[in-house]
Amino acid sequence: MGVKPPPDRLYGRAVGHALRARQTELIDMLLPRLRWPDAGFGIAPRETWLEVGAGGFEHAQAIAALHQDIGLIACEVFANSIASLLSRLAPLGEAAMIPANLRVHDDDARPLIRSMAPASIGRVYLMFPDPWPKARHAKRRFVHPATLADVARVLVPGGEWRIASDDPTYQAWVDQVFGESALFDRIETTTTRPDDWCPTRYEAKAIRAGRTPRYWRFARARS
Repeated sequence: MGVKPPPDRLYGRAVGHALRARQTELIDMLLPRLRWPDAGFGIAPRETWLEVGAGGFEHAQAIAALHQDIGLIACEVFANSIASLLSRLAPLGEAAMIPANLRVHDDDARPLIRSMAPASIGRVYLMFPDPWPKARHAKRRFVHPATLADVARVLVPGGEWRIASDDPTYQAWVDQVFGESALFDRIETTTTRPDDWCPTRYEAKAIRAGRTPRYWRFARARS
């Protein structure tokens, strides 16, 4: 489709506004207990799932709470977002509650995916990613022909990739990229969030602004 290969990383700065002293302390003291792969799961998960771009981690926490037999690796590079998660796990004056089945990868998800064993992931989430709406920025989108091959390699046969976006450019891009690939079979596309999907803060914001999210389920082709 004439799109340049993705750059070595898709993001710019890894910190937005300056972290408060409490946030810095939590990242220094608590993140090592959650950082994947140094900190393994506290359970023997039935299956390992992956979320790319976890944002404020509300969705990741909901998934981990709903599927306690699943190990979830939530990828997010932005320190401010990670600090939000850590602040919820360790309210001021209280001991930290570390979910046994949730771990954080605080670097680009793509090198992590390339390092994983084939057929080692049962499900991948990509929830409301940065759309990079300009055509010259298409190479920065996580949904990319090159990335599809990497994700297909680590998914188990029949494993799902779930995607949500409210951006019309990205919605059309998802349809185009997956439509030109034989690596995935489309299970479902809908504008109504399926019952077994956890809501997200960004989804609610998009709906309030009058944007219509779309939700896709793709399965790794078995052949």
